[in-house]
Amino acid sequence: MAKEIQTFIKLQVKGGQANPAPPIGPALGSKGVNIMEFCKRFNAQTQDKQGKILPCVITVYKDKSFDFIIKTPPAHALLMELTKKQLGSAEPNRKKIGVVSKDIIRKIAEEKMPDLNCFTIESAMSMVAGSAKSAGFNVEGY
Repeated sequence: MAKEIQTFIKLQVKGGQANPAPPIGPALGSKGVNIMEFCKRFNAQTQDKQGKILPCVITVYKDKSFDFIIKTPPAHALLMELTKKQLGSAEPNRKKIGVVSKDIIRKIAEEKMPDLNCFTIESAMSMVAGSAKSAGFNVEGY
């Protein structure tokens, strides 16, 4: 028999750096989840992704046990990492911060493909290109 689900918690945590401080501690503590157990399991699974922002969906069951799924980093974070920029543009429609090639868009789309709501690499590339435009990049070929 399957466990009865109480709630879902969505967090964005840096890989290998989960600790009981806010925002993790209050979010999990209010639902009755063992915070230290989550931190230990999360850090063990994300040792190879140190410092990258990783979205995580935690399923909390009625008996206060939990499971979690770690997703791929956000497209914006991958764009900033690959282009070596610190921040996106405050006014992306007026002030551009750089140019992104189709190769970078394809690389990010391939990495994010399991988490995107699409079936082809071209549609995934279109989604990532939209994120790049929102961050203030000019995208070659779009």
